[in-house]
Amino acid sequence: MFKRLREDIQAVRDRDPAARHSIEILLLYPGVLAVRRHRRANWFWRHNMPFVARAISQRVVRKTGIEIHPGATLGRRLFIDHGCGVVIGETTEIGDDVTIYQGVTLGGTGKDTGKRHPTIGNQVLIGAGAKVLGPFKVGDNSKIAAGAIVMREVPPNSTAAGGLAHVVKQDGHRVDHHDHTDVPDVVAQEICQLRRRVALLEKLLENE
Repeated sequence: MFKRLREDIQAVRDRDPAARHSIEILLLYPGVLAVRRHRRANWFWRHNMPFVARAISQRVVRKTGIEIHPGATLGRRLFIDHGCGVVIGETTEIGDDVTIYQGVTLGGTGKDTGKRHPTIGNQVLIGAGAKVLGPFKVGDNSKIAAGAIVMREVPPNSTAAGGLAHVVKQDGHRVDHHDHTDVPDVVAQEICQLRRRVALLEKLLENE
């Protein structure tokens, strides 16, 4: 337990330039408190005491604004920075050395049963406000941009961004999904349809 705690504190010191002292991190960082209490809640959850587990997790929500379901699996050295508004669902699995910023949701879509939430690989960074929804994997060493909505698998060593996120970088190289010059001109297509319709109507009028 103490080894895990030392690892958690060191992870914050390594990744947060504002962190000044271990005591400050231990007592004042809500993400550290949430992870510590989750380990306790998860123990009760795994030993068939769900009421106690949920009571612990809900108390953490009130104190920190971070909601981690006691059934979620968290890896080592997880750093939840700021943390307010973070939600982590029951069947979420998080690897080691992951960083999560405020407002992140690791949730489900409501369409799946059993495994409903994402699996996050090792050394993944998830930006503020990102939503990762569904039972797929985000590969090791990947980054999810702030505000992204991810609903499909992200390969390892990738960066996903966008309202409905897609991979924009993989293995250090940009990924071009399409050339904008190849995108169909929907306005021109609609005008052509209208012209054909007008021509047809004019021909019908002439034949009357």
